[in-house]
Parts: sequence; C-alpha cells; structure tokens
Amino acid sequence: MILKMPSMRSLSVFNDQACSRWGQGLVGTLTAAVLAALMVLPLAAQAQDSKSSAKKRPVATVAKSVKKAKVSTGKANKRVSVASQKAVPMRASFGQMAGLHAASDPLDLRSSVALVIDQDTHEVLFRKNDHAVLPIASLTKLMTGLVISEAHLPMAEMIAITQADVDTEKGSSSRLAVGTVLSRGDLLHLALMSSENRAAHALGRTFPGGLDTFVARMNARAQALGMSDTRYVEPTGLSSRNQSSANDLAVLVGAAYKEPVLRELSTSPGREIEVGSRTLQYNNTNRLVKSPQWDIGLQKTGYISEAGQCLVMQAQVAGRKLIMVFLDSAGKLSRIADAERVRRWVEKSPAVSVIKQSALTDRLPG
Repeated sequence: MILKMPSMRSLSVFNDQACSRWGQGLVGTLTAAVLAALMVLPLAAQAQDSKSSAKKRPVATVAKSVKKAKVSTGKANKRVSVASQKAVPMRASFGQMAGLHAASDPLDLRSSVALVIDQDTHEVLFRKNDHAVLPIASLTKLMTGLVISEAHLPMAEMIAITQADVDTEKGSSSRLAVGTVLSRGDLLHLALMSSENRAAHALGRTFPGGLDTFVARMNARAQALGMSDTRYVEPTGLSSRNQSSANDLAVLVGAAYKEPVLRELSTSPGREIEVGSRTLQYNNTNRLVKSPQWDIGLQKTGYISEAGQCLVMQAQVAGRKLIMVFLDSAGKLSRIADAERVRRWVEKSPAVSVIKQSALTDRLPG
C-alpha cells in the first residue's frame, strides 16, 4: 500500500483553512470576552455605586431618621401630653351632678339654670330650674360691689395688695402683684369689669372691721333683699360655698342696677391701669358689652368648675328692660350664646306671652 504524502499546496491550503478557523475562533472568543467585559464593567460600577451608596446612604438616612425621630418623638410626646390633658375629664359642676342638664327647654339653652324677667312689670318671660341653689362663682362680686358702693367709702383711698389677697382656694393667677397699690375705685373697677380676684379680696379685707365683717355685711344685705337662697363665705366667688339661685340673683341685679357706679364699671369695655412703671390693659370679661346689638345696663360673669359658666345682665331688648340670669352653662362661650338666643327670641316676639307670673313680684326692686 502506497501512502501519498499531501502536496505542499494541499498543506498550505489546510494550514490556511485551519488558521482561518482558529483565527475566527480566537476573534470570536476575544469578541465575546470584550462584550462580556463591557457588560460586566457597568454592572460592576453600578454595584460599586450601590455598595458605596449603601455605605453612605444608611449613615445619612439613619442620622436623618434619628434626627426626625427625635423631633417626631418630641412632638409626639407633646401631643400625647396635650391629648392626655384633654382626656382628663373636667370636674363636674354641681348642676351636672344634680342632673339639671337633663331638663329641656324651648330655646335649647346650654345653661341648666336660666331666668328672664321684665324689670318693669316683674313678669317672667322664661324660666328653667330657677329655684336650684348652686355655686355662683364671680357673680359674687356683684354683691361685693353693692356693699362697697352702699358703704360710701372714699374711692380715692389707696389700698395695697398683700399676700392675704393671693388665691389659695383655686390657685388662680393675677397681674396685681403683691405690693401693688391702687385706689379703691380702681380695685372696684377691676373686680366688676375684669373679675379680678385679688382686687375683690382686697376690697373686703380693707372694709371697716375687716374681712369677716365684710362677709357678714354681704349676707345681711342678701337677707334684707329677701334672697333666702343665698349664702356668702368670701368676696371673690372662688369658693363653691358661695351659693344662690336664679331667683335671688335676679333680685340682686335689680338692686345693683340702682347704683350708677356699678352700672358704669361693670359695663366698661376696658381700662388701662398704671402699676408702677407698667401700664396694664384690662378688658371686660363679657364680650357683649362691645356689641352694637346689645344695650347692657349692668352685667357680671363668673366661672369655677363647680359653678360652670355663669352670666347675669340687665339689658334693653325690643324696648323692654330685661334681667337675665344664666347659671351652670356648659362650654366656654355657651352663656353668651344663650343670651343671644334669648335676645333673638324676644326681638322676634316683642309681645311674647308670659310663661308664668313670677313669685318675685314682691321682691324685685322697682
């Protein structure tokens, strides 16, 4: 058997083909490798960026989150504190505990006790639980003012606020610091207009004979007026033991209305008081005195938790002189809203029929 050796040309062709195939394979391999590298590099860069971001972002994010968390926690704590304060139930008034708010009325008043009387005819236009005896808060100051006015003490006499005038009953604040010196007239003004407790207490404390004599005079005056439901233990109204009924308070309003100084001071919208080097602005606690829709001749507001929101007024409505009493009203502005309801009711019905003849006819001052 004879073996034929491939010719040089054949070998050359073979080599060329092999090289070509090898070269093509190498190029393909290199191309694939380059493409893979190009694909991997962005991914690696992205991974590196992600890794770098992962290293950086958590620090910034956590720090920011912690900072926010601290602020948020502070606000949350503050909100919780406020919420917890709001959640604490308010102390029930005597009227609420007695179930007086269960009584309904045609005007849907928020006051559990109300009385509206024609001052001239003594007719009762509206009444609701008017015989109930309740704490009267700062309505007390109307009797304080009446006793001071009827005593004809010198209004220009200077009186100093002392530690004895500081409220230890409710812990209420006052802008009249211990050592403040004001005239009796200014103290009476602040007591009636702005319901200043230290002013009212100082008036009683400096009354001839002292505080006990003053309180005794308050009770004696109430008895003289026929206010059999009324009792006073101090001149400010901070004590819940100062109590009266709507019927008695209507009598008091009628008597106080006879005193020009009480009419003037109680309806004063505001007053600047010089206290040392300071000038203090005091305003009326009854916003209705500034309303053009009202013609108020005398007024007094009051509030302690045991009494609820209270208001007494003498006002002219639809040509009639009326005495209004609102006790144990639920809500900060409810006593004002009740007075507005009564005013609108009377204005819409000037010839409103008498609901019931008053038993106060013989007691109300003419």
